Order: sequence, then C-alpha cells, then structure tokens
Amino acid sequence: MGGMSSDGNGTLKQVLAALEAEPGLRRKGPDWKAFFARVDQYVPVLRELFSSLYGSRPDWEEHLAALVVECARSWQERPADLKELDARREAEPQWFAAGDMLGGVCYVDRYAENLEGLRGRIPYFKELGLSYLHLMPLFLAPEPNSDGGYAVSSYRDVNPKLGTMAGLREVAAELRANGISLVVDFIFNHTSDEHEWARRAAAGEQEFSDYYWIFPDRTMPDAYERTVREIFPDDHPGSFVQQPDGRWVWCTFHTFQWDLNYANPAVFRAMAGEMLFLANQGVEILRMDAVAFIWKQLGTACESLPEAHQLLRGFNAVCRLAAPSLLFKSEAIVHPDEVVQYIDPAECQISYNPLEMALGWEALATRDASLLSQALERRHNLPDGTAWVNYVRSHDDIGWTFADEDAAELGINGFDHRRFLNSFYVNRFPGSFARGVAFQDNPRTGDCRISGTTASLCGLEDGSPEAVRRVLLLHSIAISTGGIPLIYLGDEVGQLNDYGYADEPGHEADSRWVHRPHYPAGRYAHRGDPSTPEGAIFAGLRRMLDVRSATPELAGNPLIGFNANNRHVLGYQRPGAGRTVLVLANFADTAQHVSAGTLSGFEAGATELLGGRAVSLVDGLTLGAQEFVWLAVKAAG
Repeated sequence: MGGMSSDGNGTLKQVLAALEAEPGLRRKGPDWKAFFARVDQYVPVLRELFSSLYGSRPDWEEHLAALVVECARSWQERPADLKELDARREAEPQWFAAGDMLGGVCYVDRYAENLEGLRGRIPYFKELGLSYLHLMPLFLAPEPNSDGGYAVSSYRDVNPKLGTMAGLREVAAELRANGISLVVDFIFNHTSDEHEWARRAAAGEQEFSDYYWIFPDRTMPDAYERTVREIFPDDHPGSFVQQPDGRWVWCTFHTFQWDLNYANPAVFRAMAGEMLFLANQGVEILRMDAVAFIWKQLGTACESLPEAHQLLRGFNAVCRLAAPSLLFKSEAIVHPDEVVQYIDPAECQISYNPLEMALGWEALATRDASLLSQALERRHNLPDGTAWVNYVRSHDDIGWTFADEDAAELGINGFDHRRFLNSFYVNRFPGSFARGVAFQDNPRTGDCRISGTTASLCGLEDGSPEAVRRVLLLHSIAISTGGIPLIYLGDEVGQLNDYGYADEPGHEADSRWVHRPHYPAGRYAHRGDPSTPEGAIFAGLRRMLDVRSATPELAGNPLIGFNANNRHVLGYQRPGAGRTVLVLANFADTAQHVSAGTLSGFEAGATELLGGRAVSLVDGLTLGAQEFVWLAVKAAG
C-alpha cells in the first residue's frame, strides 16, 4: 500500500484499490453500495485530517489505507439489524432531539449486581420512560484501583463480575427492542497499566512503548510540566509517574492510567478498531471521555488543542463509514468557551452541559438565579444537528466551571465565590442545608470539588420540607431547557449519600463513591406513595416528563432568555409555532413576585402546563418558595 499519490483523488483511487485487493471482502449487495458511497464522501475527510496530523511521516498514507480496509472489515461483520438501524438513523438524523428522549445512568454492579440483573430492570426503565441508558464503565479493569472503571485493561472484555461481552450484546439487543439506546464510555485518552499494550510497553517492546508517552529521564517530563496542570494532586504530583525500569510515563489522572500517544497513527487505528468493535456489539452512543486531554504539545497546557478536535473528526468519519448510527457524547469539564467547541455534527453530536449543572447548584445555594440566567441566554443555544445532555448530577463530582469573566460582569469574584460554594456544599457554611463531601481538596490552591447525591445536597438528610422542592426545581431546569435530560438512577426516588463507601476496597481514597450508592430498594418500593419524599419526587418527575413529551415547544434546542426582573427568579422561553412556553423558577426560600409589567409582552391569559390550569397574568405572578411554572403564552397583540 505504499507510494500513494499526494492528491486527494489519487488517495481515493488507491484506497479503492486496496479495498478491491483485500481478501475476504464481499463488496457486493445494497449494503456495500451504501458503504462505497460513504467511502467517496468520508475518505477525503480522513485524508485531510491524516495529512494534517501525520503528514510529516512517510507512512501516513499507508496508515490511512489500512484504516479504511479495517473499516470495511468491520462493516462486513456488522449485524444486519444494526445496519437496519444505521439506515433508519441516517433517514432521521435528529432522532435524539425528540421531546420524549430521557436518559438514565448507573453502575451495573451497584444498580443491578450484573448484566443479567440489569435485564430484569428493563420493565422499570420503561415505566420511568427511558430511551437512553448509560452504563458506567463495565470493561475489564484493575482491581481494586480501577478509577470506577475508567482504567481499561481490555475494551473487548466485560468485567467478569458483571458478565460477558456476549451478555452485553444481548442486553443491548433487548434494550433496543424496548426503544432504549445503549450508551457506554469510550475511555480513549488512556488505558490501564494492565492493558496488553501497556504490559508490552513495560516489557520494553518499542512498538508498544510508542503507544504511550514514555521518556527515559526527567528532561521531557520537566519540560511538559512547566505548562501542564495537576489534575489529581492527591494521587501523584505532576503528570508523570516513574516506572520500575526508571522510565517516566505520562499519567494525567491516576498512576495506573497511561495516556495514549495520538501523535502515532497506529494508536489512532488501534483505538478506531476498539470503537467499531463496541459499535458492532449494539452500542449506539459513546461517551467520549476526557476529550480535552487527548493531544499533547510541548509549551501548552495540553488541553483542548486544535488537534484534539481533528482527532474527534477523524473518529467521527470512521463511524460514518462503518457504523453510521453511532453518536458521540462529549465529556469536557473545561472553560465554557471550550466545552461548546466540541459540539458539532462532525465531532460530538451531543454533550454534557456542565455549566448548567454547576450553576443550578450555585443558584440553589445563593438563592440568586443571575449567573444561571446569564449562562442560558449566552451559552445555551447550539448548532443544528446537536443537543445538550442536561443533568442535575452525574457519577462525577461537581466542579464550579463558570467563567470568571462572566461572574465579574455580575460583580462576583470567581475565586471567592468558589470558596463559598465549596464551604456551603460540605456544610461548613452557617445555615447550609447541604450534606456534601469534599473531593480532591487542595489546600495549596484552594481548589475543591463536591461529592454527594442530589437528595443529600438538597437537604433531604435533615428532613427539611424544602428538600423535595429543591430536588424537583433542579430537575425542572434539566428537563425543560432543551436537549436530553439525564437522571442518575436512584435520584428519581431521593437516594441519600452512602457514608460507608470507604469500607469498600479501593474506594477509601475517592469520596465520589459517597454518591454512587447501591440500589435503594426501599426507596423504590415507596415510589408510588406521594406522601413519602421518594414518592413525591418520583411523581413530580414523571409529571414533568409527561408534559414535556406532549409539548412540542420543549423539544429541540432553541431557547430565548427572559429577564424576570427579580434576581431570585430564573426565566427563559422555549419558542414554538404560534405560542411560547415561558418557564419561571423561584430559587428563593420565600414567595417571589414577577410584575405585571415584566409579563406585559404576553397576552393576559396563559395556561400552566404542569397543573393544567388557566392563569391570568394581569396582576403579574407570584411563585411560592422553590416553585416553578411552565406557562403556555402568546405574544400580546
């Protein structure tokens, strides 16, 4: 495959010739006609990306041709039912923007013990209304220190405590038959030090040493660390860890997680193969873990570099070739201006919305919606063909990701405000209702993040009457702002912190396990009783989800800001054909009024969708403590 032409048409011809010469490819039939049409469309994209990333290497075109051949082999192996799914999704590319989309996320072992137990939960998933289920990392990983599964020892083997890859395929098929898309993590910034590639690198094999960032002494590590920040200072200083043979390997996160070297095209090809393997098991969405860190360049912070976006575009083009229905979900907990850069039909079609999440908690602590209102008006709207994944909390900690310059516009000092929020949510601030736990508390920098379940952070441990209202208030924002709302399963019945987390091997040094409790069977048993906190939360969420699915204005992305002229009240509009849904949410502990003048742009008669009642706006509107309303309104004539 050497000696390819340097022009694009020549490259395409050479790729087609390589495909023709590859033994065992059938290359005939309607599905192959579709594949070769995609080759014509996406090989030029891959060529441009490979030329940019790897053009200084004499073998870059050989790697490109080999990659496309590997895509063809994967397409040939792709099951017929998944090819049918590909065709349906290509015909309806905005399927994930539907108003009835609802995500759930859980750890298989903690929620259902194993994959077989998870299958038994599918009737409940349908009751809740899930159409998207994210199973937290379930691949083979080192024990007991696996970073919650984010240190992968094999992308093709399920943790034997959970089941097998065949079992995962069966779960994916059953979920798909029930209208639920399977989501898993693609941990592609790093592998476990027990992965075969890392073991062979540790043994001194040069081919696999080149898969990682490994240096013989401190010269290059010192040079990189001048500009790279520490991510897990409790685990190890800097970004490099010394190995028994004296060499230094790049470990952005934990000592047992080795960063992959994407400056080597063999790494791109290898990881593309792992990605397509998962797609062929029935995975429909990949959560692209730690996307900001995947490219390194000396003299930079090694975060959110332009090449990181090129790599995502390359992986996306590979998917379009060999698994067209597969989507990417971005996980980038970085500056808000950087988060949105990953959201594009050609990169990550959907993305976590960490700013909305963090500022929901900020507003709950301050009783002031100003920062959240600013963020929704300024940073919410996305390009067509993309969507936010909105969540109240995830498996991870809560970090205060707002931009200091945004806060400064409102007279807020970002550093001081983060210190206040950390103090508030770990119950070190007078009058706090929250029962959170500090994560990665760094006395040197003052940095800290917050662990805790939604209910515990909202005060349910104390039995305060406002706690249920706070839980529902936060979820109302995630459900009504547009995109895919995501629930950490168990939060819909008010699960509490698990303070026994440190007794489990491997968990004692990671406070995030406090908000990853085992399946709260007792709380689920009360979900049908609205007189209990768990029943009230469940009923409130189900009501919101039912109304959302019946309200076209609440589907898709478009959102227009609305100034309620009351800093305690968040306002925004979801526009539609002929009417608008106006959302008002009171974060205060007391009743708040939105004046008639503020609402004078709308007709006096409105419908409150959650209660199904007529509302007059003539005298303005008063909201009770932690009350929210979804108003169907029309512009005043």
